[in-house]
Amino acid sequence: MDITMNLGKVPETVLKRSVLNQISHRREEVLVGPAIGEDCSVLAVAEDEVLVLSTDPITGTVQDIGTLAVHITANDIASNGAEVIGIMLTILLPDGTAETELRGAMQDMEAACKQLNIEIIGGHTEITKAVRQPIITVTGVGKMKRNEMIKTAGAKPGQEIVMTKWAGLEGTAIIAASKEAELTTKYSQSFIDGAKKMIEFISVVPEAMVARASGVTSMHDVTEGGIFGALWEIGAASKVGMEVDLKKILLRQETVEICEFYDINPYMLISSGCMLIVTDQANYLVDRLKAGGIAAAVIGRITEGNDRVIINEDEKRFLEPPKSDELYKVM
Repeated sequence: MDITMNLGKVPETVLKRSVLNQISHRREEVLVGPAIGEDCSVLAVAEDEVLVLSTDPITGTVQDIGTLAVHITANDIASNGAEVIGIMLTILLPDGTAETELRGAMQDMEAACKQLNIEIIGGHTEITKAVRQPIITVTGVGKMKRNEMIKTAGAKPGQEIVMTKWAGLEGTAIIAASKEAELTTKYSQSFIDGAKKMIEFISVVPEAMVARASGVTSMHDVTEGGIFGALWEIGAASKVGMEVDLKKILLRQETVEICEFYDINPYMLISSGCMLIVTDQANYLVDRLKAGGIAAAVIGRITEGNDRVIINEDEKRFLEPPKSDELYKVM
C-alpha cells in the first residue's frame, strides 16, 4: 500500500511500516533505539555512563530559527534526564542568502548554547537549490549515569501526569511573530508582543533538572502534534492508557485568542517549552516546579489498557495518533 503524505510528522502507521520496520541491525552498545515516542537514542560508553543522542530539523519557520534549533534538541536530551554536552549542525540555505543571515543565526545559536552550557562541536553548512528557506538540523549529544535513564516509555498505571508551562507555547510565539500584520487587525501591539515573548520559555532544561531530582519515571517534551500528540506518544511508548482532564491543561490567553483567530486547535499546536512528566509524587513535583518559578499542574493519570481519554466535564473523547500539526494550517 502506498499513501500520499501531508506536511508535518510522518503518520504513525507509515513510521512503523516504512521506517522502524526497516531497521533490523543492532549493536549491544545501543540501549535505547528508535521507537514511537522516543526522541533520543542512548549509547553505553562506560560501565556506568551512557551517551544520549537526538536530532531535529527546524522547518516550520525562519523566525528565531537559530534559537529554536538549539533549544528543541536540548529539550529532547533533557527529557531523557541527561546533561547536554554539545551539538552538531547541518545548515542548508537557499541560493542568494546573505552572509548576514547566516552570521545572525550562528550568533543566536551560540547565545543559546552559552545559556545552556553547550558547545557547538561541528557540522556542515551549504547553499543549495534544494531548499526555498533556511533549514537547520541539530544533532545533540548528552551524557548521564546508566542507572539514571528516564524514557518516554516509563509510565505505569496508577501514576499521575504533570504538565509544565502551557499548551501551544511554541506555536503561539511563531504565529505571533510571523503573522503580526494580520493579528494587528484585531489585537493590540502589547498583546501580540506578549505572545511573541512566549518564545523565551522554550527551554525545558530547568524543569527536567527539577524532575530528575524528584524521582520521576517518564518525561516527554511536547513538540509537533501538541499536547494531545505528546500524551498519545507517552501511552504508545509505555503501552498504557490514560485519563486527562481537559480543563486542567494549562493555556495562556494569548494562545486561546490566536487559535480562535485562525480557527485551530490549541491542544494540537506545536508546544516546545511544555513538558509532560509522569510520577508517583505529582503534587510534590508541582510544588517543586512552582518554587522554581515554573508553571505546572497535575492534568491526569495513567491507567491499565490502551484507552487514552480526554475528559471535559461529562464529555469524553479518545485520543488518536498525532496528525499534521495545526501550525501548518496557518503557515
